[in-house]
Amino acid sequence: MNEIRAITTFVRAATLGSLRGAAVDQGISPQAASHAVMQLEKELGVRLFHRTTRKLSLTEEGQRLFDSVKPALDIFSSALDEARRSQEEVAGMLRVSAPRALGLPVLWPYFEQFQTLYPNVQLEVQFDDQFTDLVTDRADVGFRAGPPPSGGSIARRLVPIQLIVCASPEYIERNGAPRTIDELFQHRCTGFRRANTGKLAQWQFRLGDEIVYRDVPAALCVNDTEMETQAVLSGLGIGQLGSFNATTYIRNGRLVPLLTEHVAEHGMIYIYYGHRTEQSRRVKTFIDFMIERMAGNRAFFLDPSELRAARPARRAKRGDGSLAGN
Repeated sequence: MNEIRAITTFVRAATLGSLRGAAVDQGISPQAASHAVMQLEKELGVRLFHRTTRKLSLTEEGQRLFDSVKPALDIFSSALDEARRSQEEVAGMLRVSAPRALGLPVLWPYFEQFQTLYPNVQLEVQFDDQFTDLVTDRADVGFRAGPPPSGGSIARRLVPIQLIVCASPEYIERNGAPRTIDELFQHRCTGFRRANTGKLAQWQFRLGDEIVYRDVPAALCVNDTEMETQAVLSGLGIGQLGSFNATTYIRNGRLVPLLTEHVAEHGMIYIYYGHRTEQSRRVKTFIDFMIERMAGNRAFFLDPSELRAARPARRAKRGDGSLAGN
């Protein structure tokens, strides 16, 4: 950095024809400017200026150095100015990573809003079910569903993830609703196969203060949460869905929550990022934008009173095989 400052002072002095003028331009004292040039001359082993009390002119070696370094210094200064502007303008490349499951049902509408507000940001989104290491994958911001991310990043909680057993009203009308966890095994159920392990996800239930796991046989198995949600909406079976997929459909009556006393929480949706002191303004603006809109957002989970109110009426088989309320 000392050499860069010395070269900058040399170029300004040569351009202005004055060390004093270069000192004013650089915001340093005339003595510091003179010392910087003399140190550069000493380092190079050549004289760069002819000096008199009234005039400053380049030597032949000084002219060659000036012609060589001036274009490079202009490029260097331009690059520094651009870096400084990144702290002042909401513009430039912004790389975001998130699980596929959060893509359309949760994040994408906010990404569209952000792009509308900040059209000079080039948003590059990578949906990947593997955990993203921000440094390795060169991402600015990540989202995660489940346990908090590790690896030294800063993580902010956004909304809880509830695992809600759901069925369509049509399925319940045809087949009834399970009243216990064990009764699930008498029904057609959907399953979710994890992309990172290839294994069928276990269903999770809260029993008192404990979380228990069950291997529920799948009559229909998919590896995409939106497709599983669609299968349940279509009445193909009962599914255990994440609240970020199911909440809207429960509220509009297209899905009915079952076994609500056993709803378990499966971690949170997190936004994570590096230290804010090292971030550009576009990254800070995006983080604040997403936190403001998502933190505690009731669009993605149900409170206990909603779960209780949405329970289906218990139905029993009549003697003729049809269903009746009781």
